Amino acid sequence: MHTLYDFSPLLKIMLLGALLALLPLLWIGYRRRRGQSMPWGQALTLLTLFLTFDLILFGAFTRLTDSGLGCPDWPGCYGSTSPVGAHADILAAQSAMPSGPVTQGKAWVEMIHRYLATAVGALITVLMAGAWIGRFRSVRTGSANALSPWWPTLTLIWVCIQGAFGALTVTMKLFPIIVTLHLLSALVLLAMLCWQAVRLDQLAGGRTAISTNTALRGLMRLSAAALLLQIALGGWVSANYAVLACSDFPRCQGSWWPLMDFEQGFALWRPLGLTYRGDFLNFSALTAIHYVHRLVACIVLPLLGLLAWRLNAVTELRKCSRWLAALTGLQLATGLSNVVLDWPLLAALLHTGGAAALLLALTWALASSRSP
Repeated sequence: MHTLYDFSPLLKIMLLGALLALLPLLWIGYRRRRGQSMPWGQALTLLTLFLTFDLILFGAFTRLTDSGLGCPDWPGCYGSTSPVGAHADILAAQSAMPSGPVTQGKAWVEMIHRYLATAVGALITVLMAGAWIGRFRSVRTGSANALSPWWPTLTLIWVCIQGAFGALTVTMKLFPIIVTLHLLSALVLLAMLCWQAVRLDQLAGGRTAISTNTALRGLMRLSAAALLLQIALGGWVSANYAVLACSDFPRCQGSWWPLMDFEQGFALWRPLGLTYRGDFLNFSALTAIHYVHRLVACIVLPLLGLLAWRLNAVTELRKCSRWLAALTGLQLATGLSNVVLDWPLLAALLHTGGAAALLLALTWALASSRSP
């Protein structure tokens, strides 16, 4: 029996994350020496946003390749900084269960995900430190106010919460509600960074938010709430491995209303594959999970299409409109591909990436605009 929490490699992993974070910092420094006009804080925020999006995609890859328990302890791998030091333990686990979750390849996927997450945390720490230093300088010199340093501070706190969910994902053996909350927390982090990137862009360009009517702002907020609900349902489908519960479309199992067990399917606090009583989760519960996600998509996708059409009438938001329309189409295509093509890895990754990109586009539109 191995220890679920072994903090002995924590310092080395943090150091490795800091070294990885140096690469984008050196890139920004190089670009500035080459005459890049973008302010340092804005460039770092955009780069951190990009890397966070990549991290979400890699997290999806980790889950979809069943690598989430490639290292069954946290934060290291069998108490080591990397799978190299854990080679003997991984080999023993793989020999005892050849088809199990622990292999050399899966261990590397899991640990690379942790290294990248640590690097993103290090970059956000730099963002917070830079924001506070900038605030103190602006107060001392009486210059124009920059973005509030509380934004990156709150973002750093949120990263720590996200890290806690990551640890629980492993130590609670892919508990479905924890996996789903881990995904939602990552997307909230993405939205927070996006909001800061938009505000910094406005400050750098001396622009104010675009004035939009109250009805359009309300539609944007409603669309964002509906999208988050749909993402949560999608995360619940993935966390319970219910994607293939319906392998036909538009019907499910040859029926418009298949046999479904909503009570078991949406009992939140239970282990993977089991009911809260410890019995095996029945197939009708998986069907309910899948079908509800599909039904809600029939509401969310037209709503996003309506929002894209309304945003197209606002010249300054036309680019967001086109992104929303294209990404909504991508979500429909990849969602159907997951069903009719038996969940191919590329389609599943694009479906997760499309959901994250939709949230980015909506956040960008909301942050760029204001009520009259």
